[in-house]
Amino acid sequence: MSWRTKNNRQIATWLFIVCAMIFCMVVVGGVTRLTESGLSMVHWHPLSGIIPPLTDAAWAKEFAAYQQYPEYQKVNQGMSLGEFKSIFFWEYSHRLLGRLIGLAFFVPFVFFLLKQKVSSSLKPKLWALFFLGGAQGLLGWWMVKSGMVDRPDVSHYRLTAHLGLAVFIYICMFWVASSLVTERRVRHRRRPAIGLKFLIVMIFVQILLGGLVAGLNAGRIYNTWPLMDGAFIPSGLYSMTPWFINMGENIMTVQFDHRMLAYAIVMLGLYLWFRMRRDKRIVIRLSGHLLMLAILAQVTLGIMTLIHAVPIPLAAAHQAGALITLTTALYALRRIRNL
Repeated sequence: MSWRTKNNRQIATWLFIVCAMIFCMVVVGGVTRLTESGLSMVHWHPLSGIIPPLTDAAWAKEFAAYQQYPEYQKVNQGMSLGEFKSIFFWEYSHRLLGRLIGLAFFVPFVFFLLKQKVSSSLKPKLWALFFLGGAQGLLGWWMVKSGMVDRPDVSHYRLTAHLGLAVFIYICMFWVASSLVTERRVRHRRRPAIGLKFLIVMIFVQILLGGLVAGLNAGRIYNTWPLMDGAFIPSGLYSMTPWFINMGENIMTVQFDHRMLAYAIVMLGLYLWFRMRRDKRIVIRLSGHLLMLAILAQVTLGIMTLIHAVPIPLAAAHQAGALITLTTALYALRRIRNL
């Protein structure tokens, strides 16, 4: 094994570990939203905030600060300290995990740079990931601030942007890591690769639509499938004016779009699976099977989450399933491009 190959494998292992942490971060963030815990920490202290309240006096001070903001005054009036601790736990866990991800990226990054293990072509990619991570932290606080003014709920647009950037970082990091452990060879069969690129974009957009659904609590209504409000294409999809605001403001339209894109993903996934299963290379066939299995499992989770009116365990599994589906698509694309 050459010196460069060994270094690349070490860097890839590091990046895959951070990817796993981002995966957990997205799931914890989803639970934070589902439990309405995101506004429980009203202060943002990037360094000192890593230590939670440890005494009764510290908890009382934190709770008193929370009581000064609209969520307590308009939604949780009369909440007990014990109930506050419960929602505080999820937001604290989310922020703590964010800090740990930052350390898990920054410290090895500096180490690899000082040891001159990073190739010149890789440095710009790692620096870009570093700055994207910093932007994600700022975007998270900007999102939280939207719920601390008059309306005791974060902006669903900012929530979706926060989720979208996390997933975009995950995609970039996974792609960079996988490139370090696979050798580039002659391409075969361009059509599946092109189709997989479309599929990855569609899954990413679907995750963004899922963020809008979560932000608007759109999954708690129209809890039937396959019909929606008694019809496959319900009336009232474009009841708001101007028409384009329905895409982000009309709860019915947001849920309908999420459903329709899911069907499109299944159709494209079936097409790609049919092509990949006929490939002579077992790795391609296996990646096609994994992709189709992930898509079908995710659709099943989505339907179950909907018809049961978004129970937290199912909803969290559905959010995790979205990233698993995305990962299998990225893996399949990498295999097709490099075999």
